[in-house]
Amino acid sequence: MNFELIVFDWDGTLMDSEALIVTCIQAAFRDLGLPEPTPAVARDVIGLGLEQAMERLLPTGDAALHTEVALQYRRHFLGGDQAPSVLFPGARETLDWMTGQGYRLAVATGKSRTGLNKSLDESGLRSVFHATRTADETFSKPHPQMLLELMDELGARPEETLMIGDTEYDLQMANNAGVRSLAVCYGVHTPERLLACEPLACLDSLRAVRAWLTEQAR
Repeated sequence: MNFELIVFDWDGTLMDSEALIVTCIQAAFRDLGLPEPTPAVARDVIGLGLEQAMERLLPTGDAALHTEVALQYRRHFLGGDQAPSVLFPGARETLDWMTGQGYRLAVATGKSRTGLNKSLDESGLRSVFHATRTADETFSKPHPQMLLELMDELGARPEETLMIGDTEYDLQMANNAGVRSLAVCYGVHTPERLLACEPLACLDSLRAVRAWLTEQAR
């Protein structure tokens, strides 16, 4: 399998941001006097665009309420009063190795552009990626549009592209775009949910991703 383009999800795949996202979701609900979702319920929407996440968390709410909760979430997440999240072990070295091997790298994330840029700057990874897409620029996962746009921008065919993510939304997006995928099982969704989407493998670390790619190239 000769991949040219590797597309990463961000939260739960490269960055260990689950706790921060859950905390900010719960704080947004408290701000508006709404019952807080449990950590498990809040965690389950990580990977979706913010508006889509609020629709799932508040299925009986209207669009105005979804928008207001989303605004409160952004205030907490972008406000700087939270400790920055950290990259998962092996993230930087794996990305540097991929760059050295000649892979083109991209990000497809449910974050907003502002949120992704903040994370890219805090992690020092902005220069690593050839292109990025966020859920406020196009359709949210599992719609394939983010991957289709990245492939078009970087000149990669579906058979040359690999999506790496920690949620079924990432893998469903890949399936919808005709792209193969790798699951990482240290993030949000369980291995059982990930394997149901038929990724090429389900791996337990970013270092394992590097080893898997090395093996495929032999």
